[in-house]
Amino acid sequence: MKSYLKLIISLGIPLLVGAISGYFTAGSVNGWFTTIQKPSFNPPNWIFAPVWTTLYILMGLAFYIVWKANVETKLKKIAILFYSIQLVLNFLWSFIFFGCQQPGWALADIILLLAMILLTTLWFERISVSAAWLMAPYICWVSFATVLNYHIWKLN
Repeated sequence: MKSYLKLIISLGIPLLVGAISGYFTAGSVNGWFTTIQKPSFNPPNWIFAPVWTTLYILMGLAFYIVWKANVETKLKKIAILFYSIQLVLNFLWSFIFFGCQQPGWALADIILLLAMILLTTLWFERISVSAAWLMAPYICWVSFATVLNYHIWKLN
């Protein structure tokens, strides 16, 4: 497959996941989410879309680097499996938190998500240090989101 097609697919998949997740988020952000208690460090709603768009692009670039790398097939397959699992957990979080309005179950999901992001990053690092570093902002943001999710769950 041509390199530019791999890049388009690599960027398109997480951006599509983000767009679908945004669908579940949109209705609740101006509805249910406004009615629940949030901690004082909850960011303004407008910040989430640009941050997540940036993170989806960075993780897509990391995936692209891994996908096109000339490394052992088994190593690449494991990295891609972990990446895929974390992407599914990422999608499920929005559905559980906003779609189902279940912060407790979303907390369980985001803890698993963070663990899978870390595993993904460790496997990416075996293939490319650059790919691993592209995942660093995602780790930071999901760590913050985990703390935020915990406090929202405790407050409600």
